[in-house]
Amino acid sequence: MYQFTINGTVHNETEDENLLEYMRETLRLTSVKNGCSEGACGACMVLVNGMAMRACLLTLSRLQGKTVISVEGLSEREKQIYAWAFVEAGAVQCGFCTPGMVISAKGLLDKDPEPSAARVREALRGNICRCTGYVKIKQAIMMAAKALRGGMVVSAAVADGVGARALRVDAAAKTLGTGEYVDDLKLPGMLHAAVLRTPVPRARILAVNVSAAQELEGVAAVMTAADIPGQKLWGHLKKDWPAMVAVGEETRYIGDALAIVAARTKKIAQQAVGLIRLEYEELTPLLSSQEALAETSPKLHPGGNVLSSLDFCRGDVQAAFESAAHVVTRGYHTPPTEHAFLEPESALANPSSDGKMTVYVGSQSVFDDHHGIAAILGLPSNQVRVIGKLVGGAFGGKEDLSVQHHAALLAQKTGKPVKLTLSRKESMRVHPKRHSMEITLTTACDGEGRLMGLKARIIADTGAYASLGGPVVQRACTHISGPYQIHNVEISGMAVYTNNPPAGAFRGFGVPQAAFACEMNMNLLADLTGLSPWEIRFRNALEPGSVMASGQIADPSTGIKETLIAVKEIYHSAKVAGIACALKNTGLGVGVPDVGRVVLRVRQGMVEILTGAACVGQGLATVMKQILLETVNLSSDLVLMHEPDTDITPDAGTTTASRQTLFTGEAVRQAALALAKDLQAASLEELDGNEYTGQYRAETDPLTSEKEHPVNHVAYGYATQVVCLNDAGWLQNIVASHDVGKAINPTNIEGQIEGAIAMGLGYALQEDFPLKRGIPTAKFGTLGLMRSTDMPEIEIILVEKNPSELAFGAKGIGEIATIPTAPAVAGAYYRYDRIFRSQLPLSNTPYSI
Repeated sequence: MYQFTINGTVHNETEDENLLEYMRETLRLTSVKNGCSEGACGACMVLVNGMAMRACLLTLSRLQGKTVISVEGLSEREKQIYAWAFVEAGAVQCGFCTPGMVISAKGLLDKDPEPSAARVREALRGNICRCTGYVKIKQAIMMAAKALRGGMVVSAAVADGVGARALRVDAAAKTLGTGEYVDDLKLPGMLHAAVLRTPVPRARILAVNVSAAQELEGVAAVMTAADIPGQKLWGHLKKDWPAMVAVGEETRYIGDALAIVAARTKKIAQQAVGLIRLEYEELTPLLSSQEALAETSPKLHPGGNVLSSLDFCRGDVQAAFESAAHVVTRGYHTPPTEHAFLEPESALANPSSDGKMTVYVGSQSVFDDHHGIAAILGLPSNQVRVIGKLVGGAFGGKEDLSVQHHAALLAQKTGKPVKLTLSRKESMRVHPKRHSMEITLTTACDGEGRLMGLKARIIADTGAYASLGGPVVQRACTHISGPYQIHNVEISGMAVYTNNPPAGAFRGFGVPQAAFACEMNMNLLADLTGLSPWEIRFRNALEPGSVMASGQIADPSTGIKETLIAVKEIYHSAKVAGIACALKNTGLGVGVPDVGRVVLRVRQGMVEILTGAACVGQGLATVMKQILLETVNLSSDLVLMHEPDTDITPDAGTTTASRQTLFTGEAVRQAALALAKDLQAASLEELDGNEYTGQYRAETDPLTSEKEHPVNHVAYGYATQVVCLNDAGWLQNIVASHDVGKAINPTNIEGQIEGAIAMGLGYALQEDFPLKRGIPTAKFGTLGLMRSTDMPEIEIILVEKNPSELAFGAKGIGEIATIPTAPAVAGAYYRYDRIFRSQLPLSNTPYSI
């Protein structure tokens, strides 16, 4: 018998069990999150006799006579103060890590009510946040400390219109652990799922014997590829990814599914997977683009090993090189990297008696999920409903199906609700990564440092399946010239299939890799011309009316020079600093249909915003509310937000390409203008039942356009970042100057930039995704993610320059903020020791020792 106290209640248990599982599954304490189950992320932090500890590493037997507190067990005053502080400071983005942060904060403040900033950083070392960069979390804890000492009046600020530091609408619920993520849901009679995956990346499957698994008590269903009622293959642009690999077929990577199981408990489901007898012939995997491109290599897909290729030319590159004063050529390598979102993938499928399937997801598009699930289930679209819950981080890694289709298949088979949540190890094996790229880049300039020509060859390892590999390489090609005026370019890119984990969307979408190469070549040209790295960038920077490398005319909002001017003095006064610039498109562009949609529904004296656009931590709901309040004279408390739901909310496209603030934000503005007009003659009560539809559709030209000056994208964001090192070569501070168009919510934007910088620093210095014969070898705790104690001081400068009325001039910030960080870090180390590093993560730095 084990006796212990949790949140003031005494518990007596006879069987030992993992504390995290016990708190979540038995006690239904949802503030305690399962982020990694490895003791690395801190999302499951609890206080045990006043000490912050990870619940995933504890068992009930270790709690004998002890007291455990989770966020649910805080006093009402503590809940009020922590919620206020985290909301007021803007410390909450995806929110999955936030309750664990609160527990670590309480553990510190109970012992040290007036801590130093250094102590706060140290107290958070056991908690990883992938969204915020920790800056505002530390501010929130200092604010909470002051309030708990009675030194601050806690009051709730009121959200306002565009430009205000409005409070996030979902932040308090996330802070206190009451906001619902998919794995927090539980339905009566719910079954749990598990997946059998291939033991090796490339194998021919000879037999899958499921009889022993089917006979295990508690198992409700076992399915293989033969049991799929609809389409077996799915994919965003190319349907080449099997929901399960069939007998007689080849597996292509370590995450391929061979069978799925639904059972009464997670444990039984896993036991059943272990009973499935698999016969296979192991085949030699192709583990690099070079191997896959060899003439003698086997074809991994019917069309061969090249997913896509792009060749783009403008001007006369050869003539430019021949007349140039300086020409530099270098090869660059960037690694695959893991998204490391804090919430592992989870889906809950619930069939109804009439055959309709409802699936709860935490993804970047309920409509993308809907299309894939319906096709695989073999159901008409009106028989599938997908509802989006809170998303615990995504960064591009939740655009593809991972668990949604498997949960739905088992629910359809059993007629019961089925939940499938991946373990962290499984998550890291299954979802697509950032592309590894090999880039050869030649850049030329005249004697005064003005760029004359650029030639690039990009080869990307796109892994086992297409995902979004084609567009990623396309974006790398269109952005490798940077935010500079270059009239002669010759660019080729290729995405190559291998037996490595698939590569797809990841924050920056191919541009971080391209920017690393572009900016490092700029540093070499600065050396050759005698110009400073700042000066050569400013001399070549785009300005309104300039012709971009693609032929598009830079519009009046182009603000790269303004971002450079903002950091000029900082850069030149620093003892050791690196500088890098970037541009990033907003929206899909290149002729692809791209639409933001919203419906404003008036009911019971309130206005409800309905859109299928997913918030993945960027604060989209708050931004839409601010745009509405800027357009319509309403009180903030009269605005509601509906969760994404394919039965109710309009399709606003995927949360990707930094597009939602502009596209769906403009749709809100359009709908709000119509509502505002009606409110001139009637009250909200009189308009009850009215709906106002808003839509913004971007018209762009494809890269193959024959126009002299095509419009490939409706907007671009620009940025300059400066990274300063101390005398010992450690990060000292970072200054990030960003052209954001219009800052709808400066606090949100700052948080996005701070988090993106943390991600960019990891990419530059520590992050990698090592593979051994196509199998990941890293754990969550060894990925090299930046922790609170790793982060330098960050200063953010917002440049607002956009006369466009679209979404009040806002541009996307989600992707661009992470793009210049790695090359700025590399430039700083180049200045520090004059070692030119052409591979990420950087070698021979204090962070790599």
